[in-house]
Amino acid sequence: MEMDKKLLAIKLLHTLVWAFFVTIIFYIVYSGLANKLTTFTWISIGLIIVEGLVLLLFKMFCPLTVIARRYSDSEKANFDIFLPEWLAKYNKEIFTSIYLLGVALVLLRHFEVF
Repeated sequence: MEMDKKLLAIKLLHTLVWAFFVTIIFYIVYSGLANKLTTFTWISIGLIIVEGLVLLLFKMFCPLTVIARRYSDSEKANFDIFLPEWLAKYNKEIFTSIYLLGVALVLLRHFEVF
């Protein structure tokens, strides 16, 4: 029972962290589309870069996933987070694409291309 509580706590935390990063990714896109580049835009871009470096350090796994593995032997992509399995499986591909689009928009605005 104790293991179930620990896994639940990890899933809740992982979902909150995921929601934070998705929010700032969409903020980056908004900043580029609306041409509202602020200090928060650049901080958001930097936070995603740091997140990417952490993922590289952990062989493309979130550290929370690594910890959650101690409490589950599930093979499902969403065993450690409250997301639909398809979204958990393709999370990195989907949100990396959206992030890169947002950064491109921000850079185009920053350099006054449009």
